[in-house]
Amino acid sequence: MSDAALVTNDAIALGMLTTILGGIFYTSTSSHPFWKKFYRYIPALLLCYFLPSLLNTFGIVNGDTSKLYFVASRYLLPACLVLLILSVDLKAILALGPKALIMFFTGTVGIVIGGPIALLIISSINPDVIGGNGPNAVWRGMTTLAGSWIGGGANQAAMKEIYGAGGNIFSVMVTVDVIVANIWMAVLLFMASKAKEIDAKTGADTSAIDVLKAKVEKYHAENARIPSFRDLMLIVAIGFGVTGLAHFAADFLGPFFETHYPWTQAYSLTSKFFWLIVLVTSIGLALSFSPVRHIEAAGASKVASVFLYILVATIGLHMDVSKLADEANLWYFAIGIIWMLVHATFMLLVAKLIKAPLFYMAVGSQANVGGAASAPVVAAAFHPALAPVGVLLAVLGYALGTYMAWFCGQILQLIATP
Repeated sequence: MSDAALVTNDAIALGMLTTILGGIFYTSTSSHPFWKKFYRYIPALLLCYFLPSLLNTFGIVNGDTSKLYFVASRYLLPACLVLLILSVDLKAILALGPKALIMFFTGTVGIVIGGPIALLIISSINPDVIGGNGPNAVWRGMTTLAGSWIGGGANQAAMKEIYGAGGNIFSVMVTVDVIVANIWMAVLLFMASKAKEIDAKTGADTSAIDVLKAKVEKYHAENARIPSFRDLMLIVAIGFGVTGLAHFAADFLGPFFETHYPWTQAYSLTSKFFWLIVLVTSIGLALSFSPVRHIEAAGASKVASVFLYILVATIGLHMDVSKLADEANLWYFAIGIIWMLVHATFMLLVAKLIKAPLFYMAVGSQANVGGAASAPVVAAAFHPALAPVGVLLAVLGYALGTYMAWFCGQILQLIATP
C-alpha cells in the first residue's frame, strides 16, 4: 500500500466507515433470501472488521496516518465501556467461575512457550533468520511481540527498552503484530458466530453464561422503554462525562508514576491508556451499584454497541492484507503465524480438557493478544452483557505482560545465542 492514500481527510474516512457499517446492518437484517443465506455463513461483525481493511489495503485510506483509531480507542472505547459496565451484574460475572481465569492464564503460557517454539522451527529451516545478536536480531524483536500479545502497547515498549530491540526489527514486528493478531481476531469472531454449535459438540457447560444472559434479557423485557431525547442525552453525558473524568485523572497519574516511581513501568502504571481503562472500568462498576444503572432500560448498551462497531471498523482500517505477500517479511510472518498457532492449540486443548465454553477460550485469548481495545469486542460478539469480562481480563494482562514477556525473552535469548 502506498503512503499517499486517496483519502487523507479523516472526516471523509469516517463517513466511509459509517456507510459501510450502515450497509452491513441494513443487509444483515434484510428478509431477502440472498442476504439471509449470505449472513448465515459470514458474520456481520466479521465484515465490519474486514471491509475497512480493504480501504487500507488498496490505498484508499492510510490506516497508519489516520487518527480515527486513536479517537475511537481514546474517546469511544472508554464511553462504550462505561455504558456496558454500568448495567453489569458483578455477582453474576463472578459466578461464571474459575474457568475464565484458567483459559486466560493458558493463553499467557501459550504465548510464552509459542515464541521459542516458532523461533526453533523457523531457524531450523532457515538459520539466517535469527540474524546474529545485534540490535536487530529477530529474538529481540520477538520480545516486543510477546509484550504486546500478553499485555499491550506499554508492555511492548518496555520490552523494546529492556532487550534493546533496534528500530528496524521493531517496525517489522509491529507489522507482524497487527496482521497476525487481526487475523486471529477475525477467526475468533467467526467462531463466536458458531458458539452454540461448537459448545454443543464439545459438551461445554454454558449454564453460568446462559444465566447471566437470561438475567440481562429479563431485565430488558421488564424495563425496556423507547428512549426519549432526555434519555439519550443522559446516556451520552454519562458515557463521555466519565470518559473525560478518567482522561483528567489518567493525564495526572501516568506522568506521576513515571516521574516518581519509574519502576512501576513493569506494572504499566506509567501508561495513561492503562489508567484510562482501569478508571472507566472502576467507575462503571461503581455506577452499577447506583440508580444510574437503570439508564440501561433506555438503551445504554445499544448506544455503546454503536461506539463499539465504529471501533471495530477503525481496528480493521489498520490491517493491510497485501503485506502478507511481502517476500521480505514472509519469514517473520511465518514466525508470528506459528507462534499464534501454538497459542491457539494450547487454548483449544485446555478448553476441551476442562470443557470450557468457547466464550472463555475466545475472550481469554483476546484479553492476552488484543488487550482492552479488542477483548470487549470479542466478548460482546457473544452477548453485550459479557463485554466487561473481556475488560477485566485485559487489565489483568497489562499487569502480567512485562513479567511474562521478560521470561519469554530469556528463553528466546537462550535459543538464539547458545
